[in-house]
Amino acid sequence: MDTLSRYSLAIWNSPYALDVLNFRGEEQLSETFSYTVDVTSPAPDIDAAQMLRQFASFTMGTPFQPERAVYGVIRDFQRLSTSADETLYRLELVPRLRLLENSTNSFIFQNQSVPDVVEFILRKHGLEGQDFEFRLSHAYPDRELITQWGETDLQFIKRILAEVGIWFRFEADTRLTCEKVLFGDGPEQYRFGVTLPYCEPSGMSDGHAESVWGLKIHWNAVTGKIFKRDYNYREATTPLDVSAQVRSAAPVTGESYLYAGPYREAGEDIDAAAETGAFYARIRHERRLNHQCRIFARTTGSALAPGQVLELQNYPFSDLPDGILITRIVAKGSRTEHFHLNIWGMAYRETIGFRPEPPARPVLSGTIPARVESPTRGDIYAWLDNQGRYRVRIDGDRASADAGYAYLWVRLAKPYGGDGYGWHMPLTDGTEVAIAFDGGDPDRPYIAAALHDAEHPDHVTERNHTRNVLRTPSDNTLQMEDRRGEEHIKLATEYGKTQLNSGHIVDAQNAPRGEGFELRTDEHGVLRGGKGVFLSADAQPQAQGQVPDNRAAMAEIDYLQGQVKALSQAAAEAKALEADIAAQIAMFSERLKPINQVVLASAPQGIALTSGEHMQLAATQNMILNAGKNVDIGVIKNLTVNTGEKMGLFALKGEMSLKASEGKVDVQAQNNRMQLAAGKKVSITAVDGDILFSAKKRITLIGGGSYLILQDGKIEYGTAGEYFRKTPHTVLTVANPVRLNMPYLPGGGKYDLALDFRDHDLNAIANADYHITFESGSVLAGQLDEQGYALHKNVPFESASVEYVLPDPLPDPDWERYTSLDAATDSLLTK
Repeated sequence: MDTLSRYSLAIWNSPYALDVLNFRGEEQLSETFSYTVDVTSPAPDIDAAQMLRQFASFTMGTPFQPERAVYGVIRDFQRLSTSADETLYRLELVPRLRLLENSTNSFIFQNQSVPDVVEFILRKHGLEGQDFEFRLSHAYPDRELITQWGETDLQFIKRILAEVGIWFRFEADTRLTCEKVLFGDGPEQYRFGVTLPYCEPSGMSDGHAESVWGLKIHWNAVTGKIFKRDYNYREATTPLDVSAQVRSAAPVTGESYLYAGPYREAGEDIDAAAETGAFYARIRHERRLNHQCRIFARTTGSALAPGQVLELQNYPFSDLPDGILITRIVAKGSRTEHFHLNIWGMAYRETIGFRPEPPARPVLSGTIPARVESPTRGDIYAWLDNQGRYRVRIDGDRASADAGYAYLWVRLAKPYGGDGYGWHMPLTDGTEVAIAFDGGDPDRPYIAAALHDAEHPDHVTERNHTRNVLRTPSDNTLQMEDRRGEEHIKLATEYGKTQLNSGHIVDAQNAPRGEGFELRTDEHGVLRGGKGVFLSADAQPQAQGQVPDNRAAMAEIDYLQGQVKALSQAAAEAKALEADIAAQIAMFSERLKPINQVVLASAPQGIALTSGEHMQLAATQNMILNAGKNVDIGVIKNLTVNTGEKMGLFALKGEMSLKASEGKVDVQAQNNRMQLAAGKKVSITAVDGDILFSAKKRITLIGGGSYLILQDGKIEYGTAGEYFRKTPHTVLTVANPVRLNMPYLPGGGKYDLALDFRDHDLNAIANADYHITFESGSVLAGQLDEQGYALHKNVPFESASVEYVLPDPLPDPDWERYTSLDAATDSLLTK
């Protein structure tokens, strides 16, 4: 047995001589290699600090393959035993990539692709361009979010690579004397052209040639189809159902359904773009098919490595027509034993690539703290995108980013939502929020809740623990007090101090202000009901009864209408002016009773209207005033009652009194008769003055069959009986007529109408024809004069409309200068 060691371990810048006793090395696709090497040295106390993280190379030599080097760093160093002659040490050689497992991070990556993120982490740990290479067949898109959460850097990059089907392997760079990690995603990145004979050893001899023997194949029935479904709220109605069924020569069975894959687009079934649904479905199926045919073999070929496609010469079976894709190797050797290598792999097929099993994703089952961010610090308004999403900064993220850009746009979970409606109270800069994750997936965050903290204290505490309060940053408030016996609701805004207070009303110091309800504002107030408004002081105890119940008000009106109707009948019998009872009845039945576009006010004990200045009551038709007893009108200065037609005053039972304390009483019938009549005595008395009867034409006094006529400067009197004149003296003088001063009485019934028609510059429109149409249907026509003026006398006192017929506009004198140019233009156009 050969006792000479064919292996050597060299540690850079180390003064110690190390002799390899034995080794065991393991390499695997998408895993870091590990070579455990036992060495002896005459130095009994090698300092671990001179070994750990030192660059080293392990060289393997066999009778058939003179040399194969593995480069890396020392990760583990042990002293196993020592004697007088030598000390036994054990070292572990790993690639520099393995050291990434010593760094655990939580990091947020935005708008980067998977290869970009991996490269960032590699460079962060000191690996440079010559230390790694991406040989990829697909172009991987930038992702909105990639989250590392509580994972080692090595675990993280292995996960995100495996999720998209990217694998890695190592090569030795003999020029730079270092290891190089290669990233690939398809068969194009395998190493081809590796061949070895298949030869089962005979006895104890292997023929002194590299060969493969002891091959075992394990066939397994695997899933035949992958079906995936996902949901993307950004395009909520777009279906994201995809399936993949990679063709395989071996039997397959069943379908695997997977929900919530990390994709936003379904993609095409053939040549699917990277990270689409169809792409992930195919990757998933290829991963299943990797287990369909598993291979184990032994060999003496020291150059074999994962990622190589091994073709067997003289292989007696037809089940491996395209060779073996090596996925794992375990190498062993020592001073006393020959080198031998165990390989694991899968049948190579051009259509089925190797896909590593991804490590489990971190599952964030609870929530993590974050703060809402805006690009403007202390922004008093929420910063939202066109979907109503927020930017936040995760408290556990150590990356530095500009304010408002530390995290992607995140949706806010709300208690109620729908198509353009829902419950959304905007969150402002600095608000603490609890970030939850859909299915625990760290790449699917949403805002689960907003929280108060020491810097943003709660507005409901032990001080006001009986209140339910919804308050915005500008102090718009909905406050509901639940203290028994003091319940109230307050709806308020600071603008104009506008409030609706109901129940037990209190002030800011919680002192009582009143009970019931209060609607108040410092600005304008409007109470509007398009179908009707009912203001009532009629009681409905404990809110019993119908809302539009106006029976109490209707009973009052109906009762008074009955009285007014009786009065109207009495007035008719007395030949007085009757009230429009029909209009009142129509108002009652068509408007008031159904509250049909009216304002109805009702109070069992009284209604008062008061104004600091003026009060106006106006109606385009009737104004109705009914009272069961008295109507009292008190005016400090003047009372004016004007009617367009008639005015009637009728007292059924009592007196009618018209008195003036200081001024005179002036009663006129300016354009018609005046009649005074009494069923009994008529008295005219001048307490301290004269009584003057005057008439322009004649005065006639008739009583008890006698008469007196004063007319045309003559006096005529007569009687059917006796004539008595009782006087001590009778004086006869010359004629002396009395001059008559009659009051002025303006004429009535006809009015003047003037027209004055001008343009917007106030220039008169001369000689325009016009037509005047009155409300009664009569029409006047005419023409304005040179000043745009017209006058009509004795026209009816009623509404009218005027229509003017405008003359044609005069030509512009400035246009004459352009006529020759216009003619020349026409001539050119005709040519």
